[in-house]
Amino acid sequence: MTTKGVNKEPFSRSEETIPSESFNLSQLRVTILPVLYSVRLREVQLRRREGAMSTTTQENRPLLIGPEPTNDPESARSHDSQRSDHPKGDETSEDGNRGLTASFHHIDDSHQQTTNCETLIHLIKGNIGTGILAMPDGLKNSGLYTGTVLLPIIAVICIHCMHMLVNCAHELKERLGVAGMDYAEVGYHAFSTGPAPLRPFANTARRVLNAFLTLTQLGFCCVYVVFIAANVKQVVDCQFPGNDIDIHGYMAILILPLLGISMIRSLKVLAPFSLLSNVFLGLGLAITFHYLLMDIPSSYDRAEFKSWKQLPLFLGTSIYAFEGIGVVLPLERKMINPHDFRGLNGVLNTGMILVTCGYIAVGFFGYLKYGDAVHGSITLNLPPSDNLAQLVKVLMALAIYLTYSLMLYVPAEIMWPHLAPRFHSAKAKCLGEYAFRAFLVLVTFILAAAIPNIGLFISLVGAVSSSTLAIIFPPIIELVTFWPRLSKWTIAKCVGVFSFGFICFVFGSYASIEAIIDYFKHSDEPQPRFVC
Repeated sequence: MTTKGVNKEPFSRSEETIPSESFNLSQLRVTILPVLYSVRLREVQLRRREGAMSTTTQENRPLLIGPEPTNDPESARSHDSQRSDHPKGDETSEDGNRGLTASFHHIDDSHQQTTNCETLIHLIKGNIGTGILAMPDGLKNSGLYTGTVLLPIIAVICIHCMHMLVNCAHELKERLGVAGMDYAEVGYHAFSTGPAPLRPFANTARRVLNAFLTLTQLGFCCVYVVFIAANVKQVVDCQFPGNDIDIHGYMAILILPLLGISMIRSLKVLAPFSLLSNVFLGLGLAITFHYLLMDIPSSYDRAEFKSWKQLPLFLGTSIYAFEGIGVVLPLERKMINPHDFRGLNGVLNTGMILVTCGYIAVGFFGYLKYGDAVHGSITLNLPPSDNLAQLVKVLMALAIYLTYSLMLYVPAEIMWPHLAPRFHSAKAKCLGEYAFRAFLVLVTFILAAAIPNIGLFISLVGAVSSSTLAIIFPPIIELVTFWPRLSKWTIAKCVGVFSFGFICFVFGSYASIEAIIDYFKHSDEPQPRFVC
């Protein structure tokens, strides 16, 4: 071994007089010190790496260049949502929403982990809303047996798209170390780390996803306004016959109550309302089944297939019903055993099979019971003279009313950060956010008043926005995330799913708009008077 201070020439006679112990100690020091230094250096590097993982996940991107920092409000909102998964102490936000996020009509608490059974319950209630009540109207546009056969096929496609989204989130988490991603963030990170030509479109992908999420949620709010007004109108008309208030008048009456509940910005306060809404919805569905199974007519009295012109309306209604793709990511990440969420008999498949069976049952027996006279919500067909049936309408209207603010929460959270910098003081920002929420409520009322038909509105929302989020975007995200490690079968599958979603989007939107135009053409014709 050659080191500084050691003569490279053979030992001289004078060196032979050096004690062997001195030479051995010097040689030992030269040998051991570099080893100890390298061990210490490795220890320091490990500590630094652990510290970096606990504060930021952007530094652990193997062989990838992460996106540069940006002042985009959506990026700030993304980082805030990631930090909420690792709360420090008892810090709370100004709205009391620390650790709480909203996805469709589900409130996610990152502090609370759930068992498989609890996750199953959350998944079921996150997918059941006004969509299940509209399924009989969907089968009216397809035919009894045609709709019954197509519903499981659509369910398989939608469930597989949920699996696509979850798999992409897992791949991106392992690749980047980023946890707690929502739908838009999965799309953003997929593009930002995907093929090089697509990386500049990462922010665009997130904006487009957030735009469709906003459009979908506002569409749900519009449907909710029509649903509440229609059910309240039937109840009041039977209790106080002879009044000439039309559905637009009931919508006007609902403005103040919905404005009041929409001013609640805290998810912690909204959580009890959501729980009460689930109780009302469950009771209402149970009583509705009681009426659907009474005096069932023969299936020969119902059309097996309606027409190709009406079939896209069925597709829009069906896809609208499978509205829970936004809840799968928060539900999976808060599980005690997240690996149980996926798999053939996992929580996702089990829950969605139960949801699909509920859709098929309500749709089949609802259309079988009432035929072409079925309304956009099956509750409107229940006998108005029966007090129990009137109770169902009240329960359903209350359930949807209590959920309205939660549905409005997501678009407000997406759009408000873009407007907040215009307000400088804390008081101005608070008043500005209240005014913005009131504006969103008025927008949903104007749209609902423009199309006061539940069935047509549901079909339009399902075709335009739900088909995009539930079917079109997941295969795109999967292709971008796993490229080029994709088999030919996977590419063909993604292209097929995308094509089906695009067909539903185009033909469903066209059929819905055409049906709405036809609805307005005949709006001046005298309608049959509602009789209790």
